[in-house]
Amino acid sequence: MRLQLLDISILLAYFVATILIGLWVSRRGSKDLDSYFLGGKSLPWYVLGVSDASGMFDISGTMVMVFWLFVYGLKSIWLPFVWPVFNQVFLMMFLSAWLRRSNVLTGAEWIQFRFGRGTGANLAHLSVVLFAVLNVIGMLAYAFKGIGKFAERMLPWNLQTMLADAAPALFSADPASTLNNENLYALIILLLTSLYAIKGGMVSVVITEVMQFFVLTITSVIIGITAMYKVSPEMIRQAVPEGWYSPFFGRTLGLDWSSLLEQANVVIREDGNELFAIAFGLMFFKGVLASLAGPAPNYDMQRILATRTPREACLMNGMVNLVLYFPRYMMITGITVLAIAFSMEEMRTLKADQFEELLPIVLSRHIPTGVVGLLLAGLMAAFMSNFAATLNAAPAYIVNDVYKRFMNPDCTPRRAVALSRLASMAVLAIGIAFGMLTTRITGVMMWIVGALYTGYVMANVLKWYWWRFNGYGYFWGMVSGIGAAMIASEVAAQPAVKAWFIEHIGNMNSLYLIPPILLASAIGCLAGTLLTPPEDEETLLTFYVKTRPWGAWGPIREQAIATIPGFQPNHDFRVNMFNVAIGIVWQLCLTALPIYVVLQQWDWAIPMALTLVVSSVVLKFTWYDRLEPDPPPSLTPSLR
Repeated sequence: MRLQLLDISILLAYFVATILIGLWVSRRGSKDLDSYFLGGKSLPWYVLGVSDASGMFDISGTMVMVFWLFVYGLKSIWLPFVWPVFNQVFLMMFLSAWLRRSNVLTGAEWIQFRFGRGTGANLAHLSVVLFAVLNVIGMLAYAFKGIGKFAERMLPWNLQTMLADAAPALFSADPASTLNNENLYALIILLLTSLYAIKGGMVSVVITEVMQFFVLTITSVIIGITAMYKVSPEMIRQAVPEGWYSPFFGRTLGLDWSSLLEQANVVIREDGNELFAIAFGLMFFKGVLASLAGPAPNYDMQRILATRTPREACLMNGMVNLVLYFPRYMMITGITVLAIAFSMEEMRTLKADQFEELLPIVLSRHIPTGVVGLLLAGLMAAFMSNFAATLNAAPAYIVNDVYKRFMNPDCTPRRAVALSRLASMAVLAIGIAFGMLTTRITGVMMWIVGALYTGYVMANVLKWYWWRFNGYGYFWGMVSGIGAAMIASEVAAQPAVKAWFIEHIGNMNSLYLIPPILLASAIGCLAGTLLTPPEDEETLLTFYVKTRPWGAWGPIREQAIATIPGFQPNHDFRVNMFNVAIGIVWQLCLTALPIYVVLQQWDWAIPMALTLVVSSVVLKFTWYDRLEPDPPPSLTPSLR
């Protein structure tokens, strides 16, 4: 079944309206870099929180999580730890406040705040720019592949054939061509969405994202209720293996699809998740380090820096947790339930790498005409939110942190904004090129959050918590980590290495690359730091007093106490870690509760709801009541 005229009309009307609204508000974001990238630090925290949540509600990730829930059942709630999803809890509890106190524009500018302006600091600065650009290019390729797979399944036109007929000298009708139907859809949608993201910057992105999030929430509830109405708990129970409903696991995953859908067992083997305890341990270990490292230099960091005060920065991340998970998992579970009930025969005809297309398969067959158009508008909103936020984060590093810093410090605001738009277009072109070369959404995602982010972690943990860590250590830690990620990924892709893993361990999982990448990065960090002098005391003291971190800051802490009257060091380590532990439980309840509600498994849903209420009450007293107060209005401008 393809889309009907009503569905297409709704989708196109929404798409055009979003672009026009984004362009209409773009004038507010074109005055200077601060307004272009951070909205002038004038947007309310709850608006930024909804915007950040909308940016995370991406279509590629949603397709992957539908596929995960279908194959892994409730054990799939642990798989987002690979990002790690609980980094939002660390940010909410303390790290957002630390970051916002810096009052900088980008993550690379923060490096100058931490390490000063010496050679080591400049090298560290450039290494962050390199990581940020690589990260954005990877995320654009990830978005490209997801929207292409989705649109090719859902939309009625064969663009490749149409273009081949119109201009046979330029376009091929061969499905194996790089410009196949899937890639052509992705190319057109990315270029259209980029219009308002590039022109208006942060303000256009945030305002359109808030609108898109409300559409997403409505569509998510519709999908969840549709699934509950159409599918009984008995229908699901008969179609899934034993253990599918339980989030708990042992040394192995404990799911056997053999009698129901053998291809699901193939997927589990190809993902390398049979030894689930090892995979979970690596995800959680790397996830804690990545969370302690603070936000990566992307749209998440951008939203934190755009808040008005440190208190609002923490509240903003709390809003992300509060509003994102329930509607998103109602959609994910609703799609999964409809697939289990009505698409099992079709699933048996799919190859393992086609399981990611489960989302468009269900929408095209089991949702009524008219409703499909609204749901597609919501899913298109998910894509547009994530894509626009990602694209808007990139040029700040190229223009502010390279061009203005090293080439033209006197660059006018108008010229800087114009160059930012050109930088966005250049990064977009590279991201599209990489997207055309990839085949699986999951493969791109696992390289970004597995290998690349692991190379980023060690240097970015030490920068917060160890006074002796310097710019040289940061640079060599980042270079060795990113280099090790690229080398390890290439080695792991070799047939001989894969064969050895299959013989001795099992199928290769990209998570197995985490230990060697972390080790290489740690060696680079320690060697670079200990073989070079520490940063000057004035830089360290300024950073410590303004940021107020806890950790191994002994000499700088003592100097601050001795020289600054009334200075109080940060003694909140224990309460911060307690809140993180409670916050992870709280977040898991927000994730699992909508799944069990749509599945109508009330014996699981009720305890989850009670745990959610208790953890929320605890956080009210241990986190919310302890947030630092906003400064008086007369002092607020100095924080902006």
